[in-house]
Amino acid sequence: MKKKVSKGFLAFVYVVCAILTVLSIMPFLIMVVNATRSTTQIQQHAISVIPSTYLLKNFQILTGKSFNPMRGFLNSLIISTGATACTVYFSSLTAYALVVYNWKLRQPFFTFIMAVMMIPSQVVSIGFYQFMYRIHMTNNFLALILPAVAAPTTVFFMRQFMLSSLPLEVVQSARVDGSGEFHTFNHIVLPILKPAIATQAIFSFVNSWNNLFLPLILLTRQEKYTMPIMVSLLKGDIYKTEYGAIYMGLTLTVLPLFVVYFLLSKYIIAGVALGSVKG
Repeated sequence: MKKKVSKGFLAFVYVVCAILTVLSIMPFLIMVVNATRSTTQIQQHAISVIPSTYLLKNFQILTGKSFNPMRGFLNSLIISTGATACTVYFSSLTAYALVVYNWKLRQPFFTFIMAVMMIPSQVVSIGFYQFMYRIHMTNNFLALILPAVAAPTTVFFMRQFMLSSLPLEVVQSARVDGSGEFHTFNHIVLPILKPAIATQAIFSFVNSWNNLFLPLILLTRQEKYTMPIMVSLLKGDIYKTEYGAIYMGLTLTVLPLFVVYFLLSKYIIAGVALGSVKG
């Protein structure tokens, strides 16, 4: 028998959810509103939810500081899309090998992947830069895209999802019907993994889009700059910092992340629902 939930408890839950929603939305709202305000208004009242009339002026100031939004968008989009595609596809392929195939070193190999998760990327950044410099891969987007093939966190997530959601009988039936391994993976397994792929695609895209450290040391030509690099270089003159223009740059940087999330959110909801049914 299901226990009835009291109205007081439901009201408390709704109030808490409403408060958390407001706290989550408020920073983004303040950022967008400040993009429409002048530097003086921001200095006088840093927090405001009332838009002002300086949107176009802030954009003009922004582009006057050698800030090229279209070039930054294109560069970031190329890197983030390529890195995301490499991450989700090859991580799914690796997880597929760990779940479907039975080989002696399967568990040690998975343990090694988990151990790699404990190594911060900053630790190997100097060696990685020296390697890219010696093979003449600086100022090349491939230096930021190809390393995304190795994503241990995504491999772990995809493996756990496959263990609960991928029926091995389907793979065996495909083999009996004469389907090749790559054909089975690309046309049968990947559609089953859509919710997990969408979830990891969002995380991978956001991480790649917001990545500042590696692009800053690998991309030295201005035409190769990504959006985070351009925003980090936004400075005023020696007398004044244009905070309105900086907020405008931050807003332009965040907008694509909202688009990606809203496009893939339905798959995340489907994945959560699938997990609850499986449980």
